[in-house]
Amino acid sequence: MKSKLMLIALGLHGTMATAQTLPNPIVDGDYFENNLAEAQLGQLLFYDPILSGNREVACATCHHPSLGTADGVSLGFGDGGIGLGPARRADPNNPPEERIPRNAPALFNLGAREFTVLFHDGRLQVDPSRPGGLRTPMDEDMVVGFASLLSAQTMFPVLSRDEMAGSHSENGVARAVRQGLIAGGAGAWDQLAKRVAGLPAYAVQFQDVYDHIGGPEEIAFTDISNAIAVFMAHEWRSDTAPFDAVLRDEAQLEGAAQTGMMLFYGGAGCSTCHAGAYLTDHDFHAMGAPQIGPGKAASFEDHQRDEGRFRVTGKRADLYAFRTPSLRNVALTGPYGHAGSHQDLGRFIMDHADPAAGLKRYEAWQAILPPFETDDFAVMSDPEQAAQIAAAVEVKPVGLSDSDVKAILAFLDSMTDPISITGRLGVPDAVPSGLRIPNPN
Repeated sequence: MKSKLMLIALGLHGTMATAQTLPNPIVDGDYFENNLAEAQLGQLLFYDPILSGNREVACATCHHPSLGTADGVSLGFGDGGIGLGPARRADPNNPPEERIPRNAPALFNLGAREFTVLFHDGRLQVDPSRPGGLRTPMDEDMVVGFASLLSAQTMFPVLSRDEMAGSHSENGVARAVRQGLIAGGAGAWDQLAKRVAGLPAYAVQFQDVYDHIGGPEEIAFTDISNAIAVFMAHEWRSDTAPFDAVLRDEAQLEGAAQTGMMLFYGGAGCSTCHAGAYLTDHDFHAMGAPQIGPGKAASFEDHQRDEGRFRVTGKRADLYAFRTPSLRNVALTGPYGHAGSHQDLGRFIMDHADPAAGLKRYEAWQAILPPFETDDFAVMSDPEQAAQIAAAVEVKPVGLSDSDVKAILAFLDSMTDPISITGRLGVPDAVPSGLRIPNPN
């Protein structure tokens, strides 16, 4: 069986483009090995609100399998929200301080070896020269013990006021974060570890799964995060979509999907950034995605901009650049863009092809935003700020017709993997804390 397929890709509107090579198919060796018992422990922790400051928000609140492992809205509510997905709303009795500033990313294939950078701005990255092998804004607060990049990722949401920690006036975890106490006996991570260790069902499982844990008092936050990471890697591996059958030379696409694949790897230029079997180059590009919501600002700043990769590197070339997302199950993971500006994938593709024109025609109704008293469109309403976003774009515009977009959408549908979207372990019936599991019903 051939490991690659060759095709002559049609350029836009029927002209012939150059020969293209499809990616190699995904194989088992592309992923780190997982332990099933560890994944089963991580499953419970992923759905358990015990890891949030106020015991109301779980990882699954913003990354639910029924919503493509995301949350179905442009910018969600973590702490201070009620409900799930587009039905989630601000708690009238204890509302959030602001929306989560970036769109919740999907979790597919994060256990693959080639994923060495995470988050929209890449602030977490594998770096063998750093303690623990990771580069992170935590710097001296970073501890050794995270088994993987994906494990280290879990340290961020639990420390975020708007995601899981809550307000410093409400719980000890949030107060520790506010005081800069992350690790150590009084730190936020240790407080969460003690919560988990105090539940006998968790204590027994941790001792069964990890040889280095001899008693509940030895459970560390890194053990919790390692288990969650193994669960995510096991649960949402995605390599059984129709597109994978094409890569393995077991099937061919037909009709609009085939035309869309030719455009994707040809004149539309999509594969320039959405490369490889995971459909991402893991790099950062300024593509003129509209900025909505609170933005990303330091505590001493007062603006709603999100300058993307620039906030990590300080390089002007990285202004408004964001990581290329994987397109696995992309038909199910909207809204799209770092701030979830577009609920419709077709409109996002059309605007993405010509970013400057897309910014000019962008309208607020294209987002999905639960009601909240704030000006979500301050940046887009300011011609100067919108022009700065457009000026950062370096790619040349691509002209796509409506039929081109429909064909590309048909091809992207071939990325939908029924096994990964269902999940391998599924949603548990209950968790050891007895707290309410996030559930759309």
